[in-house]
Amino acid sequence: MFERYTEKARRVIFFARYEASQFGSPYIENEHLLLGMLREDKALTNRFLRSHGSVESIRRQIEAHTTIREKVTTSVDLPLSDECKRVLTYAAEEAERLGHKHIGTEHLLLGLLREEKCFAAEILRERGVELAAVREQLHRAPHPVPSRNPVESAPLTESFKDLTQAAVDGQLGPVVGRDLELDRVIEILCCLHKRNPVLIGERGAGKTAIVEGLAQRIADGEVPSSLADKRILALEPELITGSTKELTKLVSARADTSEIVLFIDELPGFLASSAKSGTPNGAGILKHALLYAGIQCITTGNVIDYGEATKAIPLFAECFREVHIRPFDEAGTLSVLLARKSRLEKFHGVTYTDGALEFAAHSAGSYLPGSPLPRKAVELLDAAGSLVKLRQAALPVEIADAQKSMKLIVSRLENAVANHEFEKARFYSDEELKQRENLRALRERFHLDDSSSVGLDDLKEVVSRWAAYPYCP
Repeated sequence: MFERYTEKARRVIFFARYEASQFGSPYIENEHLLLGMLREDKALTNRFLRSHGSVESIRRQIEAHTTIREKVTTSVDLPLSDECKRVLTYAAEEAERLGHKHIGTEHLLLGLLREEKCFAAEILRERGVELAAVREQLHRAPHPVPSRNPVESAPLTESFKDLTQAAVDGQLGPVVGRDLELDRVIEILCCLHKRNPVLIGERGAGKTAIVEGLAQRIADGEVPSSLADKRILALEPELITGSTKELTKLVSARADTSEIVLFIDELPGFLASSAKSGTPNGAGILKHALLYAGIQCITTGNVIDYGEATKAIPLFAECFREVHIRPFDEAGTLSVLLARKSRLEKFHGVTYTDGALEFAAHSAGSYLPGSPLPRKAVELLDAAGSLVKLRQAALPVEIADAQKSMKLIVSRLENAVANHEFEKARFYSDEELKQRENLRALRERFHLDDSSSVGLDDLKEVVSRWAAYPYCP
């Protein structure tokens, strides 16, 4: 039945079956299909839902609407409801309408919207997702051609890091106090001429964080329509040299790159040093990409490297506009630490006191010179969190064994899904739930869920170690 489905679409069906079993439903309903789509294709669902409300609120709405019964074991092969069967039929019709050979997650979304009276369609319409608008956007967007199996083929840009996707997946940290710089970058990207920003500032001033902030705004739908479908791809400067064909391929594949913004960190310094040494620097390929292939680029550099690069290679004067990144003061640094606090606490399993944050913002510049305030202050908190965590006693044998078992089960679950062995995947999914409950009980038994606190003394100890002399107030 699912021979024409892409890999992602098949996994949506698998996760829909899993969601139905967790609700104790005897059938796979359309709301389970929607939950499966939210799990599997974050890029698609964020594209249409992020600006209309949190995707997490959809899960809560479905849970509130559904009568939750006793869970059905995932070994049971739940059938599709009549409504759900119609959605799959509509999805196949939408693929035909768009001239697509294979049925993907985007066609499943259109199928849900066509089944107007179902609860999933009501949820989507409440958030402003309309059939005609989605259909039009998908019609305008280039559609990747899957391979014969039909697992989706690897994109041309597989060696690049997709920052926009990383933002969709929640992998990027928050950006604080850089709204002016972000607005300026967006303004330049929307220009007709010289539409490539170069962020000028000292190393560690937060230039890369601003680019990540742009990626997050795109993921959140908080950019002008001309940037709404852009993908920011991070590229190492070395990949634009004459010894590499990657950028040349990227330029030649014009149809696949119209919605791409390259991010090349520290490009001015790389080009300046290459010009001095007489080595190939790929400037010609890059210039062709920017001026003739229509690809946009964001780069970063310091004042000296930027000045040398513009003298050696007029490319920057022709193509780039400067955005100067001001350094943070102590108050700005504290705001950055407050924004990053939760991520550090989650990683280390600790809590930071307010006094620790204030001390880090103040002492990073006074006692630990050499880097801009936010970077050194974050490093200080990170090191203190690690120090406190290492002081804790080794994990009990029972918990260590349970964690190893959990990793093995998760690995086997992922392999089963990747190999389309869905019966095995259901079994391992049940085992994962059991092991999580076992771990929770063990942690309660050994009182390991009580977070350790990181205070002033811990930060002072780190300062003393780094500075190689006892801390003196």
